[in-house]
Amino acid sequence: MPRHLVPGLLLASLLALASAAGAEPLTAGRDMFLAGPDAAGTPSAPRDLFAAGFNVSLGNAVAEDAHIAGFSVASSGRVAGDLYAAGGSIRIGAPVGGDLSALGFSVETGQGAEVSGNARLSGGTVRVAAPVRGALMASGGEVALAAPVDGDVWIAAERMRFDEGATIGGTLTYAAPERFDIPETVIPADRVRYEPLEHEVMRDAADHWDRDWPMPGPLSVAFGALVVLAFLALLGALLLTLAPRQVEAARLRAMARPGMTLLFGVIGLSALFGLVPVAIMAVIGIPFLPFILLGLVVVWTLGYLLGAYALAVRVLDAFREDDREHGPWLRLGAMMLGIALLALVNFVPVLGWMANFAVALLGIGAMTSLLTDRLSPRPARAEPPRAG
Repeated sequence: MPRHLVPGLLLASLLALASAAGAEPLTAGRDMFLAGPDAAGTPSAPRDLFAAGFNVSLGNAVAEDAHIAGFSVASSGRVAGDLYAAGGSIRIGAPVGGDLSALGFSVETGQGAEVSGNARLSGGTVRVAAPVRGALMASGGEVALAAPVDGDVWIAAERMRFDEGATIGGTLTYAAPERFDIPETVIPADRVRYEPLEHEVMRDAADHWDRDWPMPGPLSVAFGALVVLAFLALLGALLLTLAPRQVEAARLRAMARPGMTLLFGVIGLSALFGLVPVAIMAVIGIPFLPFILLGLVVVWTLGYLLGAYALAVRVLDAFREDDREHGPWLRLGAMMLGIALLALVNFVPVLGWMANFAVALLGIGAMTSLLTDRLSPRPARAEPPRAG
């Protein structure tokens, strides 16, 4: 799967992954997958590690790459390859044999977290207290450097601070609202380049956007929303009418093990995205690119419908007093109400699109899991011994 897609996918599915209490690690091809509200003290991974939850603690060594996401992320186990981390509070406390890429509200590398490759860090506050043997790219409201960096350094921040132990072996390029006094002990002045960080640039971009691509009016937005809802309602009605058993099987699979289902969603969606570069590299697959992209749209739409339907029926079941099955119109109404509520959730900053992404991954994961069951060979039934 394309590894650069994993951190974003894990972060987007974080809230729903946390609902899978007590999920057991899954090992596939020596890769380890772990999801739960608390993924504390992760076991040693023989190859790559994928972990997500509210609190994730990478406690043991990882033989190759690690991909972790959580509201609180801590690493105390050595990663031999690259480390990708995303979430709220991120603290790296063990060596990284390859590159380090981290995105969070607070990002910090401790004194024992030497990075053998390059470090790419972004957050509200970023503190680098461990050596970086390659290059460093950091952006945030405040960036603090308290360790040596052997290569070049690029920093974009409102505030910068250089503490004791900070040295830069290459060049320093920084973008800030105003110039900072860089100590000579950190880097000589002739290797420092300053680029103004002006808010007017964003204002100019917004002006060009409004002039060249005017925003539609409220009536146009409302009409477009109604058209989309009508299309989804028609598609949902067709699914519930033409494939009721398959839809019900996908719903039951999604609700039985939501955490594992979301991991299947990550795998399935990543596999689809991976078909694009494979088709381009194979050359003969280039004519099939439109069909691959169309397939992505179809799978995403169906996954979103299935995820919204599963969550809506789960809520509906919580309020009913008997065990009678819901009628088709009630199920369709629950699906559309779920989609409408998820559309409103989109207006919540950050968490809104994360929740909608997680819903789509839930549906895609249910489809991927069912497809995997269909394609897996079933063991042959043993024939009873013949008499005599």
